Amino acid sequence: MAELTIAFVDLTGSVSVFETLGNDRAARAVTKLTQWIGSVGQEHNGKVVKMLGDGVLLSFTNNRLAVECMSLIQQEHAKRAALWPKRLKLQMQIGMARGQVVQVDGDCFGDAVNVASRLSDLAGPEQILANDVVLRKLGNGAGVRSRSLGPMRIKGRVEMCEVFRIEWQTEMGSEFMTLPADLHALRRNTESVFGGIELEWLDANQSFNLTDLPVRIGRVPEADFVINDPRVSRLHASLDIRSGNYLLEDTSSYGTWVRFAGNDNVIALRRQECLLHSDGEFGLGAPFTDITTPTVTFRLVDGQMVLGRAPLRS
Repeated sequence: MAELTIAFVDLTGSVSVFETLGNDRAARAVTKLTQWIGSVGQEHNGKVVKMLGDGVLLSFTNNRLAVECMSLIQQEHAKRAALWPKRLKLQMQIGMARGQVVQVDGDCFGDAVNVASRLSDLAGPEQILANDVVLRKLGNGAGVRSRSLGPMRIKGRVEMCEVFRIEWQTEMGSEFMTLPADLHALRRNTESVFGGIELEWLDANQSFNLTDLPVRIGRVPEADFVINDPRVSRLHASLDIRSGNYLLEDTSSYGTWVRFAGNDNVIALRRQECLLHSDGEFGLGAPFTDITTPTVTFRLVDGQMVLGRAPLRS
């Protein structure tokens, strides 16, 4: 047996994400996040015991690094998720416990594992709940803010367990997430977990994550992708996603024409929707037979995530 700190990290809000993105794309997004959680854990000398669908079980020999790791995961993910629309909001609830653990064939068993799992279930979104041993082992001067929630009865356990909520939010992080200027700066560099779409017209090239959708295309400055041509309506078309499928909707006066790469067939839209199943282009306000038609090239992009490099502390 070994004394370890066990952490359960569960993602919440996945039902809405699966409804919006469809099973395949949502599963890839969840996998990217769980892989990122695992990588941050390993950078803090932790071990990924196993992946649990939309969750991760980690173990740490160093208790302080475990608490720092879970706080960092919440801080970094909160910055990222602050830019996501409600329908794609994936949040994390974390349970932690320190105690004697039996390790068999790469898996972990013991009271600490059970308590961490139950605390993860009890935690709300963006919360970290920990048993008293985790806080006691930190010692004085650890700089970790926490609040006792009092003794709780944990399922499968005879004795009551004093539970603490670890306050991971920093003043800098709180201010950062409430200042519009800082959020705008983060948007330009935010990692794309869900994927997105790239639009190009003449020398204008713009990428939109799924978290930016719906995207409005039109002639007025208020549009998300502006095309300054008199044949383009003020708000000519919009791009969105539904059940994992990209949709182009014509909202114009003169129509939109769509064709896909490697296919000469043209789809004419007049106040209608079209499924964008692959890369291609669409003409606004006039058919492709008019060589002066303002034509937008689009490219569908899979989600990508650059795994963060968290600093190690000994």
